[in-house]
Amino acid sequence: MSSVVLVTGAGRGLGLELVRQYAAGGWAVLGTVRDPAQAGALRAVAGNVEVHALDVADSEGVAALAARLGGRPIDLLINNAGVYGPGHESLGAIDYQAWERVLAVNTLGPVRVAEALLDCLRAGSRRQIVSVTSLMGSIGDNTGGGSLYYRSSKAALNAAMKTLSIDLSHESFCVTVIHPGWVRTDMGGSNAPLDARTSVTAMRQVIDRLTTKQNGRFFNYDGRELPW
Repeated sequence: MSSVVLVTGAGRGLGLELVRQYAAGGWAVLGTVRDPAQAGALRAVAGNVEVHALDVADSEGVAALAARLGGRPIDLLINNAGVYGPGHESLGAIDYQAWERVLAVNTLGPVRVAEALLDCLRAGSRRQIVSVTSLMGSIGDNTGGGSLYYRSSKAALNAAMKTLSIDLSHESFCVTVIHPGWVRTDMGGSNAPLDARTSVTAMRQVIDRLTTKQNGRFFNYDGRELPW
């Protein structure tokens, strides 16, 4: 039986490349997007790929996905869906509504999905939860400031996943966060040094090596540990 991976934010960029590579590797892939009707590239991926509607910021939608899956075993959950926000925020001009949206997607979303799919993950053989984060969420690495919404959402994601790693450790889960590098995607922009294929190929190698010994750790795409 094929291993099963669920990838959120699978319609483009890193998420789409994750689906392509896992499907090519013989995995059964569940790819989620907010609007399946607009997911032509995802539907075109060869292999055992299912497309599911999901907005990670929508509690009812996440619950509906869990109900549709009905406890189906999932070996690996990759929380990839994320947003950067409007950018250019500064003190005196903070858009708190926009900040809340970034937090809803980047921080609450991965926890919401992990919680809803916990029984599916318990039924899987790997019990792995990997959340795509950013070095910009590292407090220890933050020497430049700026990007308040995005930085804070990823720092909070890191803290949340660290907590889940402890809370689920007695069930032999491995919960980790991984920085994909600066990648040429819609979010990363055209000046980024990495393409999605290179980043995902490296991240998959890190993920494939994960065991409970790596539970609760923060990795770079190349396997180096990063400062919290």
